[in-house]
Amino acid sequence: MTVMETPRAARPALDTLLRSVFRQHAAGVAVITARGADGRPHGFTATSLISVSADPPALAFAISGGASSWPAVAAAEHVAVHLLGEDQAALAAVFARSGADRFAAADWSPGPRGAPVLSGVLAWLVCRVTARVPAGDHRIVVAELVTGDPGPADRLPLLYRAGAFTALRPTAP
Repeated sequence: MTVMETPRAARPALDTLLRSVFRQHAAGVAVITARGADGRPHGFTATSLISVSADPPALAFAISGGASSWPAVAAAEHVAVHLLGEDQAALAAVFARSGADRFAAADWSPGPRGAPVLSGVLAWLVCRVTARVPAGDHRIVVAELVTGDPGPADRLPLLYRAGAFTALRPTAP
C-alpha cells in the first residue's frame, strides 16, 4: 500500500477542517511550568495533555516550537503539570496570553526538583522529561512521573471547548 502525501494546495482546507473538528472536542485545561536556564519560572496553558503509560507512569503534552516557554521546556530536566479547577479560568487565561507576566498573577513556589508549582490547583505532578519529539510546528514532550498531589476528589475540572473555557456538568444516571 502506498501512502500519498496531501498536496500543498489542499493543506489549508485540512487545517481548517482540523481546527473545526477540535473546536468541538472538550479538553481538560493544564498549566505546564518549568524553570528556565536563567532560574526564572516559565509556563503555558495546554489542552494537549495525555496519559501515556502506567508502567512507567508517564504523560505527554504538546508545545509550539515558537512558544515563549519552549526554550525553558526544551532545556528543563523536570516540568510541573497542573490540572486546573473549574474556578481557575482566569489563571488559564493568564498563562495562555502572550507577553503576560504569568507568574506575577499566580501563587507559586519552587517545588520538587526545582519545578515551579502553582498553589490551589485541582492537582499537580512533577515529571522528569524523557523525550522531546518534533511534530510539525510543535514538539511532543514525554515525561515520567516523579511526585505530585492528586488534590481533593470533589472539585470539578476546567475544560476548553469552542474557543472558550467551560465547566463539566455531570449528567444524571
